[in-house]
Amino acid sequence: MRVAVVPFENPSLALGVLQLGTSIGLYLATIAAMYWSLQVSYWLTLALAFPASGFLVRTFIVQHDCGHGSFLRSPLANNVIGAVCGVLTLAPYWSWRRQHAQHHANWNNLDRRESGADIYSTCLTVKEYRAYTPWQRLLYRLPRHPALAHIVFPPLIFALLYRFPFDMPSSWTAERRSVVMTNIAILFWVVGLGLLLGFTSVLLVHLPVIAITTICGVWLFSVQHRFDTARWLRQGDWSFHEASLRGTSYLRLPRVLQWLTGNIGFHHIHHLAPRVPNYRLEACYASDSLLQVGNPQSLRSGLGATRLTLWDEERQQLVPFKAAQ
Repeated sequence: MRVAVVPFENPSLALGVLQLGTSIGLYLATIAAMYWSLQVSYWLTLALAFPASGFLVRTFIVQHDCGHGSFLRSPLANNVIGAVCGVLTLAPYWSWRRQHAQHHANWNNLDRRESGADIYSTCLTVKEYRAYTPWQRLLYRLPRHPALAHIVFPPLIFALLYRFPFDMPSSWTAERRSVVMTNIAILFWVVGLGLLLGFTSVLLVHLPVIAITTICGVWLFSVQHRFDTARWLRQGDWSFHEASLRGTSYLRLPRVLQWLTGNIGFHHIHHLAPRVPNYRLEACYASDSLLQVGNPQSLRSGLGATRLTLWDEERQQLVPFKAAQ
């Protein structure tokens, strides 16, 4: 399996530069169009917020690849581009990169859920949930209600929670510094635009983009590990290969959405080979039948996967809360 992915682990300067233009470049161009549209109609501004959000999701995928050192050959270029993307996406590059590395080391491992886990990439077992008191069950269920977890929380996480190094050990000095420096850059960005174009205009343009981008992005992250046929494993059964091909999804999206999300729907390939840049994931998937999972997820099944919240060890599948009652 490893032999099949190695040829695709080569970053391309031409494809990388092209993607910078079709992500950061198109995002900034659409944001400029949104500011212009304020003098025409705010409905037009809101309409433009959707493509702007798509380009910002695509920008986040660039940041994601930079964090894995796969976007370009140069580590310095990856880190500089990743840090710039982090200002636009509101996700501090260095801290996000290290926390994401923890996710890659422990995903879908029932015995290591405390390592870099969050409500979107971990879950209780049915047995653990049933052992809770009614009050504990309520406290566990409430933040995982789809309306809160997938609509209310995402903008708050990126706009507010990422502004503080609240969950980082004191030894993570570079990562803590990343949060501070990203905040300073965001402040300069907001104040500069506000003084130039008006602070009300800044809010009217960027708030809907932040909301749409984070809601879509968090859902995309969640469904990559929560789907009907996902496997969660105990440490003794967990392996990199098994967790990649059976613990992460292939989300088959319409062509436009696949492009906007930087091919990240081929997520099982990404976990199997994080050094494959996003612009080579589809070709890698098509290169070998062993990489082509038999039960791809659709947009519809992905939207329904938000209800899957507990792992049933007896049935070996993710189930909604009502299955534990």
